[in-house]
Order: sequence, then C-alpha cells, then structure tokens
Amino acid sequence: MPGLFLEDLSVGQSAELVRAVAEADLVAFAEVTGDTNPVHLDADYAATTPFGERIAHGMLSAGYISAVLGTTLPGPGAVYLSQSLAFKRPVRIGDEVTARATVTAIDAAKARVTLATTCLVRGKAVVDGEAVVLVPRRTTA
Repeated sequence: MPGLFLEDLSVGQSAELVRAVAEADLVAFAEVTGDTNPVHLDADYAATTPFGERIAHGMLSAGYISAVLGTTLPGPGAVYLSQSLAFKRPVRIGDEVTARATVTAIDAAKARVTLATTCLVRGKAVVDGEAVVLVPRRTTA
C-alpha cells in the first residue's frame, strides 16, 4: 500500500488526524517506552505539580505527527530523517488532539520533503516543529 510519491507532493499540501487522549493511552505509552514519570501516571503526585493533574507524555503527541507522516502525507514508504519539537502546552486525558503536517519545501534532487508539524488542542498549539522525510519516487517502467 504505497503512499504519495515525491512527484505527487506540492508545497502547501496538508493532512491531519484527530485523536482523543484516553487513560489507556498514557498507560500503554508508559509500558511501551518505560517512561513512568508520575506526572503521567500518578494522580496524587500530579496534583502537586503546576499542572494540578495528570498530563500526557509529550512524545505521545509527537507520535500522532508520526502517524500523519506514515499513513497519509506522504504516507507509507516515507522515512523519517529528522523532527524538531517544541512543547507549548500540556495535553490532558480527554483532550482531542489534532495533528497536522504541511509541506513547506521539496528537495527533488535528494527526494526529501520538509513539513511544518503541529498538534492542536481546542485550536491552540500544544506541539510545534518541523519534520524532514525521505519520500519514494514514482518508478517508470
């Protein structure tokens, strides 16, 4: 199931996905990664932090960006080369996160595409960054 080829892409092209953050997501992320920071998992501890409650792992939101890149834009076949991330606001259990990627540059010679990446909750950025991916070319027979 191939995604978009380099030749299919243009600057300004965008894609997004929306995910609601559930309790089970935090538990599963902690189990898979080993990140058991109590601000994510322990309500009593989290209540003593500036957030006042448990918050999602920042990299969970970053994972939603990865999902956009790997499934939609450019999609299957794209390979991550780099990703910068700036965490702007906390994400809480029950928040609906919109992850968006927008093509900002195409390097046809190297088959690399740069995308602005962001995650939004209630219209406000919680994560901003930039990704560079290697994109397959359409083969001619």
